[in-house]
Amino acid sequence: MTQQDVQALISHAQTVAKAAYAPYSHFSVGAALLAEDGRIFTGCNVENASYGATICAERCAVAKAVSEGIRRFTAIAICTADGTPAPPCGICRQVLFEFMPEGKVILWSEEKGTEIFSLSALLPLGFRLENER
Repeated sequence: MTQQDVQALISHAQTVAKAAYAPYSHFSVGAALLAEDGRIFTGCNVENASYGATICAERCAVAKAVSEGIRRFTAIAICTADGTPAPPCGICRQVLFEFMPEGKVILWSEEKGTEIFSLSALLPLGFRLENER
């Protein structure tokens, strides 16, 4: 992954964060997922009055990519509309692990700038069932 890839993912995530539907938390998040073939899929959080029905930006991006037949990813960038840090929640970490166990998670915030983590560092005991992907 090049610095150009990192910057492109951050830019996409910042842009899509502005499209988030967050009337309850007022915390708009965007994610940009890099597929192995170089395509970028974006997602934003979509809240619901039934909080459990809310979908995070990361899972939104994964769902869009999977619905297009893509199942292998190398990195994801996560940004918020207000520039605060937003690491993925536990559910999102496990969902990401299903498709990119060796992937990189790029976080951008005004406070810390760009930080890059391996997904396995964020989810050290993630699991996958062995089957065809």
